[in-house]
Amino acid sequence: MVSHAQWKLARDRKVAESISEGEDSAESAERVRRRLELDLAWDLGQAVYDRRTALGLAQTELARRARMSQPQVSKLELGGSMPTVPLLARLARALDADFSLTPLGEGVRVSFIPHDPARTEAGTEPPSSEHASAPTPEAEAEAEAEAEAEAEAEADASAERAAERTAATG
Repeated sequence: MVSHAQWKLARDRKVAESISEGEDSAESAERVRRRLELDLAWDLGQAVYDRRTALGLAQTELARRARMSQPQVSKLELGGSMPTVPLLARLARALDADFSLTPLGEGVRVSFIPHDPARTEAGTEPPSSEHASAPTPEAEAEAEAEAEAEAEAEADASAERAAERTAATG
């Protein structure tokens, strides 16, 4: 597997190549836009990686907590995908942190801000500033039940395939 440092060096090399070709053409404007997008994806992946390792979690454990697969976590950490807002919310919950996206000039800074253990243990969460699009506890429970049902169905299908293989070879 490629380390994060090697990934960044390869990305920086590609960015340097696009910059050296000049900024005057429409193609270079597209390259600049793409570079900013790649920077955001990589920075987000690095933020997930940093928080996951700070918690001492394996990719498989983070994947389980965020209802993702381990390859999806790996791809995200390497900057290979841009997650949706609902996935960012699941990642923040799985990483026991708040997600922050802060505009900085033409770029943005992404970070996962750890929850304060004293505040959560004491039960003194700050007042909610949820918007109408935030899921209700009932909706979250329903989503968890659906995820469990999907996992059970997948396990049943896997058991059926194993039984078919055993019958075919036995």
